[in-house]
Amino acid sequence: MTQDVIALTPQMPDTKTLLAGLHAGGPDLLVNRAGGGSVVQLCTAAGQALVSVEAPRYLQVPGEVDRLLGSSVHEESPVWWTEARATTAVEEAGRLAGSVAGRLTAVLGGTVWPREAGHTDLVGGLADATTTAAPMGVDILTDTAAVVIQGRPVVAATTWLTDVVRNTVRTGRELQILTPPGTRLTLPARTLLDGLPSRWVVRDPGCGYYDGLSGAVLHWHDGRFGPVVGDGPRIADAFRPRPGPEGERQLLLSVRTIHPADERLVLGGALEQAWRTLTGAPPAGWATAEPVNVPWSPRQLTDLARTRAQQSLPTWIVAVGAPGHPVIATMRTVRTRAGVEEHITLAIGHGADQSIPVDALPELAESLATGHNLATMVTQLRTARADLTTPAHHEPPPVPLSFTLGPDAVADLGLDHARKALTDAAPAQLGPATRPALHYALGDGTDPAAWQHLRHIHDHVNGARQK
Repeated sequence: MTQDVIALTPQMPDTKTLLAGLHAGGPDLLVNRAGGGSVVQLCTAAGQALVSVEAPRYLQVPGEVDRLLGSSVHEESPVWWTEARATTAVEEAGRLAGSVAGRLTAVLGGTVWPREAGHTDLVGGLADATTTAAPMGVDILTDTAAVVIQGRPVVAATTWLTDVVRNTVRTGRELQILTPPGTRLTLPARTLLDGLPSRWVVRDPGCGYYDGLSGAVLHWHDGRFGPVVGDGPRIADAFRPRPGPEGERQLLLSVRTIHPADERLVLGGALEQAWRTLTGAPPAGWATAEPVNVPWSPRQLTDLARTRAQQSLPTWIVAVGAPGHPVIATMRTVRTRAGVEEHITLAIGHGADQSIPVDALPELAESLATGHNLATMVTQLRTARADLTTPAHHEPPPVPLSFTLGPDAVADLGLDHARKALTDAAPAQLGPATRPALHYALGDGTDPAAWQHLRHIHDHVNGARQK
């Protein structure tokens, strides 16, 4: 049974209701607060956490419950999402989390996910249980790795997981997420694993364990999961390509903007412009973790980023679209010497019967270059799941469609030099002739040779900057 249990209720769990839930383990358990007061923990008599209950989140964005938990849950937004995570070191801790969630829904109505986990029984006898001394959210902690065990069908970038990422990076360990076969990662969760020491470990009856992103067969050695060395298969059979829905594809954008640090600056404009151009609507909601719970608001996003910048901290957010057309993005905002930078990753899922708006990319590039301080934009196309999740088996890599160089970068390089980045194709000039951006078409998203064209541009641009 999963160690994560979620109560979805139509009303906010008030203090009285939460106390009723926290009595699921009887009077002998201790109650502690963690996460700056946003998490309540049921603990053993020795103070070791058995169940951590996050502060309820009010989901105002339609489709988030279905996206993360599946369409069988049947809870529509708005709904209150209260998550209880049990330690995997104590078998009965999972039942304790189920009783906490079950008691909330017994009072307030709603649904427990997974349904079979919810109940209202007293789960006693845990005060003297022995658990690991791992930090909140970590199941196995060694000198080299922090292992998080997940039983969900979809692993998302939840609040507790983003906290685990920060703490793991701070202590110099590798983050390892251990899941059963069939689990998928959301785009934000996949993005979290990029750029830091991490590994997605998948249980497999055939080889034991393998890496869900590379397919490498793994084993536990020296306090962490690592590749098997010696004779035997290097790539798990379970990782080999599998048949899936025919014709599903993803349009991927990587956008970087650099804004002057100005009190009047409002962030999120480039992301919203890309969203509107490619889907016909703005983002539906945003949040600093999944599930996304707040309606889209560039002003609120800017206020948060400004507050965090005053503490010399970056801001990382997730944005989602309306149900029915999978669109999701992450955006990292950071203050640098160049100004205020936005690093945006946007993905749009398309079914076999849906056209991909490739023809709109030059229009988008020009609007970002002239109105949103575009530095660079790379667009790619790949054959992959339209729901934008990452499965634990091989999917074809993306193929570049286009690259756009913003007007400041073109001015720094010199227009004539920048235009010669590709010898066999001239870029399109966008915006005013006195300060243009350049848009390089690289292919139709089917020819891997487009990667060579992109590397030529990269080498041409960086070579000029190093002189």
